[in-house]
Amino acid sequence: MKETKQKLPMSISYTINQDAKPAEVVTLFDNSRIRRPTGDIDRIGKMIRNANLTVSARDGKKLVGILRALTDFSYCCYISDLAVDKEYQRHGIGRELIQIARETVGERVMLLLLSSPEADSFYSHIGLKKVENAWQIPRKK
Repeated sequence: MKETKQKLPMSISYTINQDAKPAEVVTLFDNSRIRRPTGDIDRIGKMIRNANLTVSARDGKKLVGILRALTDFSYCCYISDLAVDKEYQRHGIGRELIQIARETVGERVMLLLLSSPEADSFYSHIGLKKVENAWQIPRKK
């Protein structure tokens, strides 16, 4: 049986670099099923405070999506989080968060993100190009 997404009555507003509270980000991360250290609210708070570009999506007062990035606004922009509440997925919110980030940093800036395997098809669907030339030193925790 094919699953269908219901239409949600929503009026999504987007803001750039507006304060998102750590507790609401934890709720969003948990509801989006993104794997982040949501049991450590202090760490989530540092993640938010130290990002120099955040784009938030809200349905009324409810945080339903967030893009968190580090950028020099000149050459590169690393998107470290892109999360949309599971109930709000497949309605263009993630695509719009990326588009707003793109408009904010400009076309001369490369956008880069690391994807979980579960999200690979989403990123290719919205036009991101997969690259194979990345390296990392994994985090300890």
